[in-house]
Amino acid sequence: MYRIESEEYQISQEPYYAPQGREIELFESAYRNCIPVLLKGPTGCGKSRFMEYMAWRLGRSLVTVACHDDLTASDLVGRYLIVGGETQWVDGPLTRAVRIGGICYLDEIVEARKDTTVVIHPLADDRRVLPIDKTGELLYASDHFNLTISYNPGYQSVLKDLKQSTRQRFLSLEFDYPNEKLEQSIIVHESGIDAGNAAALVRFAIMTRNLKGSGLEEGASTRLLIHAAKLMVYGVAPLDACNASISQTLTDDPEILTAIQEMASSLF
Repeated sequence: MYRIESEEYQISQEPYYAPQGREIELFESAYRNCIPVLLKGPTGCGKSRFMEYMAWRLGRSLVTVACHDDLTASDLVGRYLIVGGETQWVDGPLTRAVRIGGICYLDEIVEARKDTTVVIHPLADDRRVLPIDKTGELLYASDHFNLTISYNPGYQSVLKDLKQSTRQRFLSLEFDYPNEKLEQSIIVHESGIDAGNAAALVRFAIMTRNLKGSGLEEGASTRLLIHAAKLMVYGVAPLDACNASISQTLTDDPEILTAIQEMASSLF
């Protein structure tokens, strides 16, 4: 097996992450025992930042794949390409992560095509092997390799859900938006905004989250609150920052948009 440089996937500085529970301890235990991990939670609640933090904490490379409708098994595993006039095999990100003994994070796995989940099954059980059909190679994962996937249960449907044959290979960690006090501190740390405005942003977010299922698919995420806070620190008026970063992002429905904007006006 040839050596692959992994420096490009290393996280050199500690990412800021505020734990909500025992997720650090549980993930670390799963990693030490070669158990794959499933992260469940709404968009923008900190799953990706958690993975960056854990890769840094464990000293492993992190290969992240943002899954989408057109993602195929070949996109993950690799394919033959014409390079310099010659046909060469080029590893995909999943194969790369296995070779370097890193962490492969498949974000929003249910967005990928169905053949993608079939490919990860041998890696997610006791075999810990990646069959590369096009080259005939059986690539065995070392104890340093970890496979983590994530998805948003709020978007579950018959067409976009994880089968039990996939789910039951993984240890599951549930994420949600932080409690009010913790979310405020995260916003202050990430944007530099004052505590009073951070508290108002969190109250605004809670109002929008209460509309989930009543016109909104999702309420304002912690990520969106940080976006708004950064604009406010830069000098943008609070209502304009909330409208651009939160209200307009959440919906295009005129009535719901008006309701959300009135919520913001009551706070700022």
